[in-house]
Amino acid sequence: MDLSNTPLQLVLDRIPTGASPELLDRMGDLLRKELASPSSETGLLVEAAYSALQRIPASLVCAGRVSSLLGVMNHYYRAANPEAGLAPARDAVAFARELGDPIWLCKALKCLGSLLGDTRDIPNAIACYAEAIEIARRLNDVTQESALWLNIGAANYYSAHYGDAVACYQKAIELAADRPDLQGVRRSALSNIAVAALHLGDVGRGLNAIRQVIQESESPESAAEMLTQVHHENHYARLLLEVGLVEQARERAQLAKKVAVRAHSARADVLAAIAEGLTEIHAGNADIGLTRLKRAVERARAQMPSMLHDALAALIKGYETAGQPDAALVYLREVKRLHQDGREAQVLMHHSQYLRRIDQSLDADAHDTLEMHQTTLRDQLSDRDLMRSRTSMLEQQSVAAELHDDTTGEHCYRVGRMSSILAREYGVDEHTCFLIDLAARMHDIGKLAVPDAILLKPGKLTPEERAIMETHTTAGAELLAKSNVPQMYVAEEIARHHHERFDGNGYPARLKGSMIPLAARITALADVFDALTHVRPYKHAWTIDESLKEIASLRGKHFDPELTDLFLALIPRLQREKGDLDAFLAEEAQNSPFIRARRQIAAALKKDVNDLFDTRR
Repeated sequence: MDLSNTPLQLVLDRIPTGASPELLDRMGDLLRKELASPSSETGLLVEAAYSALQRIPASLVCAGRVSSLLGVMNHYYRAANPEAGLAPARDAVAFARELGDPIWLCKALKCLGSLLGDTRDIPNAIACYAEAIEIARRLNDVTQESALWLNIGAANYYSAHYGDAVACYQKAIELAADRPDLQGVRRSALSNIAVAALHLGDVGRGLNAIRQVIQESESPESAAEMLTQVHHENHYARLLLEVGLVEQARERAQLAKKVAVRAHSARADVLAAIAEGLTEIHAGNADIGLTRLKRAVERARAQMPSMLHDALAALIKGYETAGQPDAALVYLREVKRLHQDGREAQVLMHHSQYLRRIDQSLDADAHDTLEMHQTTLRDQLSDRDLMRSRTSMLEQQSVAAELHDDTTGEHCYRVGRMSSILAREYGVDEHTCFLIDLAARMHDIGKLAVPDAILLKPGKLTPEERAIMETHTTAGAELLAKSNVPQMYVAEEIARHHHERFDGNGYPARLKGSMIPLAARITALADVFDALTHVRPYKHAWTIDESLKEIASLRGKHFDPELTDLFLALIPRLQREKGDLDAFLAEEAQNSPFIRARRQIAAALKKDVNDLFDTRR
């Protein structure tokens, strides 16, 4: 394909010999125009533009460079390839930061956060958004701030933190209320509240929100507008079914189907089929409804993989509503496999990219240091600092995995520190104690692989659901084994075996006594103690005395007897020496960018941070 005469290619041809702020401004403008009216040549032009940008000396810092990088990023985002957009988005943030322009930095952080959220690196997405919110508020930029609250809400929604998502969407609505130019933001927020309310069981709120959206929406003309209406009608139909208004739901499902035909969109077809299938099941036509839902699943599997999880979830719901739990379980297992494979791939992708950035940074700095001091940064950097750096990404993902049980994010850190202290009491050497501290923080990273339907189930799990829940141990160990960090063998052992019991009645391998790795036996005590002494969605916090009595009663059954005796003596001593045991054990949590970002966002929402995050004793 000949691109030589396109305006953008003519600019790119001048980059090698004449890169300048003016030329990069021109590149940014042309990229925006190209993306506004994409053609068959757009992909090749964007790739050529990014290649040219990478060859420009890093010393050339200007708004045009940031703008061009964001254009490249937007192309990959729209092409449903967010992974490819991460590198240009990170470059855009770096150059915007060096440029010192808060407006460009806010935009770049928002874009990077969107890509990180789409690829499920929620901790770093939230960190980007928190910084961007702070900038937007400082600039009094309501347009950017309202869009950011939508994005933060989406990040919380995809993490299954539906209440937090609704709070963020409500904030966007408040900001957009008196701005005619922001009514699109307001309608998006209302629509998102409707679907979050469906998950929360707050059907009245969801119905009010979606009715407002539909009443205010004009007749769709473009394919994008038609897809949006199908989304709205899907939400409306499902909410109506929750309150038994089957005939009204049927009307909305049929309207969704008609609009989907006009939209010529696989996504719209799947959404319409889900609404129709669930409606038929509620109307007593289970066979017809389940057939519709199975077709939606097959369509998603063949043409729209990003929707397969939602289609399977709807089919599971359909089988449960139709009174066929065994069939629902078959598809729940598929959801589990998809969830585990997808989350593992995403976490490892972000982790490997993070390791490469660390190595590139160390190599670049080491080159400068060699010139001046004839030494290397790797020699200067302590092994412990390097280990902390290499495990940081996995550590933040572990915090995210625990948030459904511990909204403070501090559980991982308390368990890690308590485990290292108990190991020291047992006589373990200092280096291994340090590794246990870091490794035990990741004991439940495998929960990322468990479907939200099981993690968030309010009642008792069925035996089949319990079996899926228990796979978080092997899922976490397998993920850590692929992390390419040699010292992760300790974390792998802990993740796999921290639910074994000393009497052999634990899982996953039913190991007994000293067959259970020492680090896992130690972490089991720290984990159970911390869970007992803190609020969980299913229990109140026990006192320390009550918790120690429970642990003592499990000596030789659940826990290693020798370690139990050390632990029972250790806790009272730590209380006397440290006073506030929680604050002492969670000191390292204060260095977590994710935890800091969540607190910043809570403050920006003007909510009581303690109400949001405090589950202390």
